[in-house]
Amino acid sequence: MENQSGKMESMVIRQRLIDDYKGKKVFLTGHTGFKGAWMAAVLQELGAEVKGYALAHKSEKDLFPLLFANNTFESIIDDIRNIECLKREILSFEPDYIFHLAAQPLVRRSYKIPSETFEVNVIGTSNLLEAVTYLTKPCQVIIVTTDKVYENKELDFYYDENNVLGGYDPYSASKACAEMVVSSFRNSFFNTGNFESHKKSIASARAGNVIGGGDQSEDRLVPDIINALSNNKVIQVRNPSSIRPWQHVLEPVIGYLLLGSFMSSNPIQFSTAFNFGPVENDHISVKELVELAIDIWGSGSWANISDQKAPHEAGILQLSIQKAMSELEWTPKLNAKQAVEWTVNWYKQKDDTKVDFTFFQINQYLSL
Repeated sequence: MENQSGKMESMVIRQRLIDDYKGKKVFLTGHTGFKGAWMAAVLQELGAEVKGYALAHKSEKDLFPLLFANNTFESIIDDIRNIECLKREILSFEPDYIFHLAAQPLVRRSYKIPSETFEVNVIGTSNLLEAVTYLTKPCQVIIVTTDKVYENKELDFYYDENNVLGGYDPYSASKACAEMVVSSFRNSFFNTGNFESHKKSIASARAGNVIGGGDQSEDRLVPDIINALSNNKVIQVRNPSSIRPWQHVLEPVIGYLLLGSFMSSNPIQFSTAFNFGPVENDHISVKELVELAIDIWGSGSWANISDQKAPHEAGILQLSIQKAMSELEWTPKLNAKQAVEWTVNWYKQKDDTKVDFTFFQINQYLSL
């Protein structure tokens, strides 16, 4: 009976998403990135009309050119910092939903380009929300930030949406600043007390560390693991004891879409922040993730290359997802081991089957 109940729940969620997104206009920034490409693929499955806005993909090995080689939706290649272009593209499209994923997303890279990280993540968010002030039709806007927006005390503690924001490294600080930008625009231009005059609902989504097929990002754990395993090399691992809220990329993507769905039904109530991550007993260490990947791959080894002189990275970070579970009826479908299995299995596919396998995993996930 429990399994049957779960299947019924999945059918209800899938139908809700189809009802709310089929034929609707969705403006998606960052669509050429790893998470953005998965988001675009899910939206395509739901029947949405998508317009993407992002920088060009970096490599032909990236997920976006693999999935969308035939240009199945409009793709604008430009910088989120170009406010005039961004405004023009949003206003000409007149979206029903906006999902803002464009970002400089890497902690270690933020130490190399701190000012650019703040420009992209803070000014880019401000540019998008300023453009929305000129939009005359109702719109649900979801700004995707990160689990790292919280002032991390590095304790065995689960951060919820009411905890203090902060940021040790430039990336984390820039995303905390982006949250302040969201709060400012929500109060100044899109105040819920004045909703009938502007018809805009603004939410922020804070997701944990995502893994999944197609991630080619430099200096990120899963791509490093796959590159080493594929070339029969030892996996070079930093900070193996660090604990993160790992989750398969489809978990937050579906979470964002559910948030947008609830916003369309009750825009005032859901114009707020939500965490998306694993359940509390499923936060695992870097070492555990690496060893799971080796076990699923069938071979491999790893070595600890931690350097005390390296830029600071948090040793422990855990999220509370009670709010999303209770208010959005969202819950993780895959535990940490399953998330790693889904990820490694994607990379084990032959190149000519990866597109079909991506959409197979999307539909498999929506049926769980």
